[in-house]
Amino acid sequence: METSAFFTLEERAQLFSLYRKLLQLSGDTLQKEDCRRLKAYLVHSIQANPLPRDVFGLNPIIKDMQTAVIVAEEIGMRRASILGVMLHDSVRTGTYTAEEIGQEFGEDVAGIIRGLIRVQELYLKSPSIESENFRKLLLSFAEDMRVILIMIANRVNIMRQIKDAENDEARLRVANEAAYLYAPLAHKLGLYKLKSELEDLSLKYTEHDVYYHIKDKLNETKASRDRYIANFIAPIQRKLEEAGLHFHIKGRTKSIHSIYQKMKKQKCPFEGVYDLFAIRVILDSPLEKEKQECWQVYSIVTDMYQPNPKRLRDWLSVPKSNGYESLHITVMGPEGKWVEVQIRTERMDDIAERGLAAHWRYKGIKGESGLDEWLTSVREALENSESDLEAMDRFKLELYEDEVFVFTPKGDLFKLPKGATVLDFAFHIHTALGSRCIGARVNGKNVPLRHHLQSGDQVEVMTSATQTPKQDWLNIVTTSKARTKIRQALKEMAARQTDFAKEMLERKFKNRKIDYDDGTMMRLIKRMGYKVVTDFYQAVADGALDVNDLIDRYVEQLHRDTADTRDAAIYRSAEAFNLTPATPDEATTGGKEDVLVIDQNLKGLDYKLARCCNPIYGDDVFGFVSVTGGIKIHRTDCPNAPEMRQRFGYRIVKARWAGKSEGTQYPITLRVVGHDDIGIVTNITSIINKEDGITLRSISIDSNDGLFSGNLTVMVGDTGRLEALIKKLRTVKGVKQVTRN
Repeated sequence: METSAFFTLEERAQLFSLYRKLLQLSGDTLQKEDCRRLKAYLVHSIQANPLPRDVFGLNPIIKDMQTAVIVAEEIGMRRASILGVMLHDSVRTGTYTAEEIGQEFGEDVAGIIRGLIRVQELYLKSPSIESENFRKLLLSFAEDMRVILIMIANRVNIMRQIKDAENDEARLRVANEAAYLYAPLAHKLGLYKLKSELEDLSLKYTEHDVYYHIKDKLNETKASRDRYIANFIAPIQRKLEEAGLHFHIKGRTKSIHSIYQKMKKQKCPFEGVYDLFAIRVILDSPLEKEKQECWQVYSIVTDMYQPNPKRLRDWLSVPKSNGYESLHITVMGPEGKWVEVQIRTERMDDIAERGLAAHWRYKGIKGESGLDEWLTSVREALENSESDLEAMDRFKLELYEDEVFVFTPKGDLFKLPKGATVLDFAFHIHTALGSRCIGARVNGKNVPLRHHLQSGDQVEVMTSATQTPKQDWLNIVTTSKARTKIRQALKEMAARQTDFAKEMLERKFKNRKIDYDDGTMMRLIKRMGYKVVTDFYQAVADGALDVNDLIDRYVEQLHRDTADTRDAAIYRSAEAFNLTPATPDEATTGGKEDVLVIDQNLKGLDYKLARCCNPIYGDDVFGFVSVTGGIKIHRTDCPNAPEMRQRFGYRIVKARWAGKSEGTQYPITLRVVGHDDIGIVTNITSIINKEDGITLRSISIDSNDGLFSGNLTVMVGDTGRLEALIKKLRTVKGVKQVTRN
């Protein structure tokens, strides 16, 4: 068999190009006879036992050579690793043994090949590797750390090559493994560029629409982002030049994957992510002055822009275990935007960008034998049972234990006692602001008055012209300043509103030609349960008591009609509105049952709809084989889906809706947040009642501090009707948020 038949014309051109590049990258590390012997071994392998292509149809020699280029160029590994990558397929297919390779090329190369083959054998046994088991895989199958580095390089290469692959199922599996196995591993090893590339490509293949939505948004906002970065950098640049520092500054847009993670964590659209980029100040400093000059830059930047003390990361004093050194600060830039500034030297930046290769070079290591100590320290870091978040917590800078520092949207910094609430903050700024406060937006999320603030929070106080201080506010605030101002405001209000209520009542009595008697009114007030007269007049002034109803009660009292009357005041809060019509607990079927096609074309299988995500007709779904053998149907965006995929991928089956949804209704719970007003609930129920094919099942409202949040359960037939309903509910005046649970 001719080797030319093994390569297409395009692959032959790739082969020669890659060969030249590999020689250029590794010529100084390979021994004199390595290239000739390697070529002979590969030609013999192709002729004696043709190497198979993978599920994507990739040529194994081309793929290994591409991986070897990444290993040499982007990770900086040397002879044994390059030869191990190129020869492991020949051993795996049985053309050669590891012992033969060891005799010809050295035991180092043979050891790497054995590790790679053992890992590949594990893949054959368990196609869906669980992330929590990866540490066991690492220790059991890849004693040599270089095997792990080659695995990462190989996965980066595959992810680059499969963008046009036709095997969608295999691509999805590879992309998921890249996200939850290889990207975190690359991060721990300091391979930040490869880590970001793996995450972005994984998102591109698993969430195609999300990836391109964010990418298009980034392109749309590039011009304004570039202008902002230029305006932010300009004054810093002048100050650094005046200080005589040698440096350059660049703005770096965050990866698409990291932006998406922020959108999910903060539950906000693209426009709600405030830190889309970071500014990097890179100093050209001699080794002995690195820390001094980095902290000098820190001083200059924080003199110009207000820093957030809780978001300081000092990896200068204590570098990460993978060699990463840098100083990260977050400051309030122009227009009230938070900006992350990274301060490092050229040496530190090289290590951060290129990982191991740069680290080895700056350590003065030229051969592979000197890497053992460093690889041992990395191995210990990987074996550490602590999570990344726990490790990061150790570096958190808790400067002030008894105080919290919070920011206004414009970046003004205020100090409050620990435990201070939103209401404390509002009164701290101004009495008028506190008196009208109905809540706040903290870090972009709506919170009630009693929400406790944390250091670093950005607080935007929300007010209403109709809001006034309440007696229970004294139980919400923790500062004496706010408590004093509330008491003073309550006294003034009570005096004003008592006079106002008396005058209004007397006018109403006069209009209805009823004589007003103080004794009769006092007996009525007592009968209604008011122990303090001013509380009664306060209720009248607030509108909590209906004046016409009150006059009717007064007349009854006057005529000694002792029939039972309502003793409780009528409140106009949305919380009083609760509806629970009698409807079935499960989805109701009034016609033909929906049909789900499970796996390939199997119909008639027993299945249940998962309660954790309540899928309905039209949702993208998948099946999960439970331990009892039944199939549970989940939405693809179910909160439990990622864990099921990574832990039990072999139990997931394809599912899709078929048939029609007519006659079938499913219970769906919607969460609604808005201003506390009974009118909002009336409008919401009116909209639902007018919708064809939608039945209101129950409403539960919780009102607090001028805001209400409620759960509406409706019976709906499919996602089209549901989306139309949500869109209409969002248009109701006073409604701030409608989400599907």
